[in-house]
Amino acid sequence: MIRKVTLLAVGALMGATAVSAVNSFGGSAEAAGSATYRQLAIFGNVFERVRAQYVTPPEEDKLIESAINGMLTSLDPHSSYLNQDAADDMRTQTRGEFGGLGIEVTMEDELVKVITPIDETPAARAGVLAGDFISEIDGEPVRGLSLGEAVDKMRGPVNTSIELTILREGADAPITLKVVRDIIAVKAVRSRVEGDVGYLRVISFTEKTYDDLSDAIDEITEEVGEDELKGFVLDLRLNPGGLLDQAISVSDAFLDRGEIVSTRGRNPEETRRFNSRPGDLTGGKPVIVLINGGSASASEIVAGALQDHRRATILGTRSFGKGSVQTIIPLDSSTALRLTTALYYTPSGTSIQGTGIRPDIRIEQPVPEELRGRVKPSGESELRGHIQGENEDEEGSGSIAYVPPEAEDDVQLGLALELLRGEKTDPAFPPNPDQAAVKN
Repeated sequence: MIRKVTLLAVGALMGATAVSAVNSFGGSAEAAGSATYRQLAIFGNVFERVRAQYVTPPEEDKLIESAINGMLTSLDPHSSYLNQDAADDMRTQTRGEFGGLGIEVTMEDELVKVITPIDETPAARAGVLAGDFISEIDGEPVRGLSLGEAVDKMRGPVNTSIELTILREGADAPITLKVVRDIIAVKAVRSRVEGDVGYLRVISFTEKTYDDLSDAIDEITEEVGEDELKGFVLDLRLNPGGLLDQAISVSDAFLDRGEIVSTRGRNPEETRRFNSRPGDLTGGKPVIVLINGGSASASEIVAGALQDHRRATILGTRSFGKGSVQTIIPLDSSTALRLTTALYYTPSGTSIQGTGIRPDIRIEQPVPEELRGRVKPSGESELRGHIQGENEDEEGSGSIAYVPPEAEDDVQLGLALELLRGEKTDPAFPPNPDQAAVKN
């Protein structure tokens, strides 16, 4: 059986999700029917049989946790149970610091699949690539483990090493990599000056993202000079998502007015709309947003808002297509439920679930010869058990998620810079606000 699950667990991964504010549980939606109670009675009977008659005494708490996880993973790939360690890890992650390897992973065909290594982390430095399958951890097979159990094995004290056996598309034999665990201090935004253009790369959406972005815009404007500054490149490639409120704040940084995103839950009264406030941090400078198959969830909210308002031109390849919102619901003082409670919609009322953001200027990033066949397109539409998007079709979502390490090899960035400097032209740049998909 194929099972794909994304789990927030500090030290091993960053979650590809837009997480809403933490809420406490306030009651049930509907009373369960008699058939449901009969099924629960069967569950209790099975539990007692296993507890009393299994060949070796099982750990009862693990049995229950596994049953809960089985229920949640049957819903969609992004709902999960957070035990005390996972809940603590998630809270640490949203603060922008965590310890471990620095990879975002999922479970596929009973192996741990790497979605993406986080920049400048032990995993990235050791040579772990997106699309790799981890088959062994310190010589022990991954098959038979849950994703959480595999993540636990990859955790450990800082400065201790771990050996990963990797199956890589195109490789003749398994690859063994030694990774030294470290504290992963993820800077939410990295910036630099590219001549007369400001480059802003949003790594993830943590509590630090908006503040980091604001500081970076101020520093670039001061360094280049407001009159000389041609505009900004906002790089959202390989950004797996993060906090919903930070995605809203980042979008607001470039918008003066209008809706940013809406979330729609099970009941019509649960619809929420988030609007921008007056004030564009860039002073209205031209913006080009870069996306690819690694741009998911919160990063898609930003790209969708700026695209619909024609505030920015979107350049690259189709994004991941995760258009769902997860709410963290505390169950007690130490555990929580990560539950998909809504879908989000761009300002034009479009759901990108299973379809992704289509760029205004589509340009593929060439993959080096040594990686050809190893880096595969990925997207929400490929995840087993994903929520079917209302606009989803056979084409699906996602694309190859590859960004070259050297800027001179980055054709997507190169074109963005040329457009901003007027060295090249394209009908999609600059975008025309009069053609906005939503009226302000």
